Amino acid sequence: MKKAKLVQKEQQMEEIKEVEEQLKQEPEEGEVDESKLPFPRATIVNMLRKQLSTGKQIKGQVKDEMNIWLAKMVERIAKKMDAHPYTYVDGSMFREAIEPYENIQDIEREKERIIKQLEVIKAACDVLISEVDRKFVK
Repeated sequence: MKKAKLVQKEQQMEEIKEVEEQLKQEPEEGEVDESKLPFPRATIVNMLRKQLSTGKQIKGQVKDEMNIWLAKMVERIAKKMDAHPYTYVDGSMFREAIEPYENIQDIEREKERIIKQLEVIKAACDVLISEVDRKFVK
């Protein structure tokens, strides 16, 4: 009888140890298990740190979401290159696939230029309105 209780307690202790190990291996709330991420987390963090100010902390959510977002970008670009009928992928296909993403900065600069021109036109319209009011409305 004592031996049965001793065996039962040993089994309970083993179960407790297994649960503790599982808890240690589970990521914190909001973080993804690193083995499920497409790229090594350290690579993403190092790249982010090169661009961020010294001393800034990077939350785990940002690390994981950046990792997943980059993987989606790779998938989109690969699918676009795969759309070609050839049995190979070359540099021109790659450049064509990334072109929309590279042009985003040009589009943003063009948007700012247009906004500035519209502000100049608006200012000119305001001057004309004030002249019309001054000359014809009395």
